[in-house]
Amino acid sequence: MTGRTKPLVLKKYEILMLYLKRSFPRFKDVEKEYKKRKKGYEGELQVDYHLDLLSHQFLILRDICLSVQGRTFQIDNLIITQNAIFIVEVKNYQGTIIFDTILDQFTRDNGKLETGFSHPVSQAELQRLHLQQWFQERNYPTIPIYSFIAISDPSTIIKVEGDREEIAKVVAHGANIPRKLVEINKQLPAHAALQDRKIGTVIQKESKEYEIDIMKRHDVKMSDLLPGVQCPACKVLGMERIYNNWQCRKCNYRSPNAHEQALTDYMLIGNMWITNSNCRWWLQIDSRNTVTRLLKKSKLVYNAKRRRWEK
Repeated sequence: MTGRTKPLVLKKYEILMLYLKRSFPRFKDVEKEYKKRKKGYEGELQVDYHLDLLSHQFLILRDICLSVQGRTFQIDNLIITQNAIFIVEVKNYQGTIIFDTILDQFTRDNGKLETGFSHPVSQAELQRLHLQQWFQERNYPTIPIYSFIAISDPSTIIKVEGDREEIAKVVAHGANIPRKLVEINKQLPAHAALQDRKIGTVIQKESKEYEIDIMKRHDVKMSDLLPGVQCPACKVLGMERIYNNWQCRKCNYRSPNAHEQALTDYMLIGNMWITNSNCRWWLQIDSRNTVTRLLKKSKLVYNAKRRRWEK
């Protein structure tokens, strides 16, 4: 079993929300996307609690990101047994969700507004086809692949208009997924390609961390960000450099290395390098020599030809 770590893209949004000026024209859009991804991650952690019950029997892989024919696809959970492979996608909705098998649509009613969303069952089926194709490209024999949609919030009401049995085969609250998975797995014969865990090793080796340029996606420029060092104690931005320490203007907390997180943040939101001038602005330091000393102690490498510090 592999543990779930906070997604890189969510980390980027956390950084962007810290530094982005509230006057940015599309601030609300960035905030909405951040909240959506945060909620999704929290839902995944809720479902992990239930899926962990299967970890002593089966191999559980999380946050898998693979490519097939140049296209990337993500899978929240991949459970490999000796008989089949199970995809478990997590959805975190509040209120009432309605699966309409007659019109093939999916909606959510939060008590105030009914909203349409991309159909989770169709998404899961597409992932199944992508994974099937991924195996075919590597000349694996046909492997049984099943998909589940795990609804993370136990208070969410699931309704079906049309074929209830069709939806019930695929959709359930997170707590019920392990039981449904085990029931299907018991009915299947052992599969030769799954008798060892080599497939899991191959998948893990080829899986990449999902990555997007959120600055580009929201058309954010560095000038749209507030520079400064965040206080590790009270989280306020704008610590002052006093001698060899950083001091918070609000709570007076002092730290010799608070700038390290600011540099990490700068590089993580899409920058592959930083100059001395950029760094002075970002850390709000006037002294070129002080910044040079700080950069020399960092994990960045100086490129003398381009006169900049790189990852």
